[in-house]
Amino acid sequence: MTNQQPLGLVVLSGEYARVHYALMMASAAAAIDRPVTLFFTMDAAVTVQAGEGWRALAGSGRDDDLKARNVADIETLLEACVAMEVTFMVCEAGLKALDMPPEGLREDLGVEVTGLVTFYQAVGDGQIATL
Repeated sequence: MTNQQPLGLVVLSGEYARVHYALMMASAAAAIDRPVTLFFTMDAAVTVQAGEGWRALAGSGRDDDLKARNVADIETLLEACVAMEVTFMVCEAGLKALDMPPEGLREDLGVEVTGLVTFYQAVGDGQIATL
């Protein structure tokens, strides 16, 4: 087995490419049984909005192109993360900054509305990357 140290990914960019790659990183780490926590905030919070809120990300039109090239699209990556028990968190302050009500989040992801302290506790001594 590989390193089991937790991985925390802070996803704050509203750019499709960064969010897509954060989900790629999360699913790859989870595939090797590494605990992963995704913490969405600011412009990236739309990713966990009900429906396909991620379509509001800048450059989201690339999603169909990637899928046509057999590269995992956002929905496939989200489903893979859920299947591999990646933890989804969204920053309460980030939601407030976007005037986005917590009731509007995707239920299928099991998103927890929380803050940085809870995120840091979840990751512990693990690694944290920001995208």
